[in-house]
Amino acid sequence: MHVSGYGGLVISARIEKVLINRDYARLWYGEAVSTVGDYVFGTTLVLWVATVLGKGQSWAPAAVSGVMLAIGAAVLAVGPPAGVFVDRWDRRRIMLCTEVARGVAVGMLAAVSFLPVSALPVGAWLGLIYTLVFLVNACGQFFNPARLAVIGEVVEGETDRARAAGLGQATMATASLIGPPLAAPLLFTAGFQWALLLNALSYAFSWAAVRSVRLPEHRPVAAEHAQRPDLRGEFMSGLRFFAGSRRLVVLLAVVAIISCGTGALNSLDIFFVTENLHTAPRLYGLMETVFGVGLIVGAVGAAAVVKRFGARTTLWVMLVLTGLVLVVYARQDRLWAGMLVVGLVAVPVAMVNTAVSPLLLAATPQQYLGRVMAVINPAMQLASMVSVVVAGWLASTVLQNLHARVAGMTFGRIDTVFTASGVIVLLAGVYAMVALPRSDPATEPASAPESSDSAAAA
Repeated sequence: MHVSGYGGLVISARIEKVLINRDYARLWYGEAVSTVGDYVFGTTLVLWVATVLGKGQSWAPAAVSGVMLAIGAAVLAVGPPAGVFVDRWDRRRIMLCTEVARGVAVGMLAAVSFLPVSALPVGAWLGLIYTLVFLVNACGQFFNPARLAVIGEVVEGETDRARAAGLGQATMATASLIGPPLAAPLLFTAGFQWALLLNALSYAFSWAAVRSVRLPEHRPVAAEHAQRPDLRGEFMSGLRFFAGSRRLVVLLAVVAIISCGTGALNSLDIFFVTENLHTAPRLYGLMETVFGVGLIVGAVGAAAVVKRFGARTTLWVMLVLTGLVLVVYARQDRLWAGMLVVGLVAVPVAMVNTAVSPLLLAATPQQYLGRVMAVINPAMQLASMVSVVVAGWLASTVLQNLHARVAGMTFGRIDTVFTASGVIVLLAGVYAMVALPRSDPATEPASAPESSDSAAAA
């Protein structure tokens, strides 16, 4: 079928309308490809460490855990200072430079991985992998806040920003369905190095997409008053602004509480599937697939919900609903019922994630966005890590032999933790309903005048 040039322009215009506008569409194209590459990359690393490098070794689980620790270390160590530079530098240039850095780092490991496994000691391989994971995620601490700030510049209004956040959620969920299934056959048929090269190419595609985005020149306030960066002064200025904004403080508390509740679910769900749903471990992937489908459904419908009820109401209502459905999930004892409920819980989870973004962008001036994210991201990571540790400790010690009956219901170690997690998320929704300001953030008084940046940078 022949498509005329005019017809092609019409199709392109319709696509860009669905994706809000031309510049957001370019950002979305880059995100879609690089996110699939990231999922292939992450899954391949875990599989390679577990089944090739650590095959038959007792230390293999610990080696895989090291990958997760490297991710957490990058968020906690690099996230706070990165926020200052994101507010100082041109955000588009940050995105371009970090994509180059990530692509080069992954490409270098790909080149090394053409060597036989026996060519290097196991410790050297693990050191290379942990260093790469740290570097890639450290770059992400610059890229992700910069990307959020750029979206705030090219997308205006709560409804369109909710659409953008929903599209991001749907893209992430779709990538989680596509990427991991590609990783195993790619690893065992083509080889570890080809999975790495695929991810490096995805960064190159993202770089090209970001480069095509048109933005006004970004010149942060702090950079106008200082030739040299004062990391401590500018970061403290950002903290003062954050602490003076009730809306941001409440959002931070809400996302930290949510992370505490969901961290336990992420770490113990495999045990819930085997012990409570009486299902073989090989079927665990089905739960992940159903959850991913639920995320897509929720993300697609989130913009309409936000448009109808507002981001604030959507946030607290969906949090309460998420908590209630999690409590229901904890009571399931059959695979089909568990799959149904986990698909249902993913819908409000996606809407919660979608509602947070426009609230955050509306409450934060562009010159503070990097530093605000430098507070929120590490806090979320720390809360999740604490939750994982506490949940694992409870399930392995205090609750290990729990078998109780209350009101005709039986409680064991995993479902008790899940019930508590659901209650925590529900309480986060109640807290958001009560504490999150109803006023337009634009009408709230500025708590940290721009002169504070000047003083901090002097």
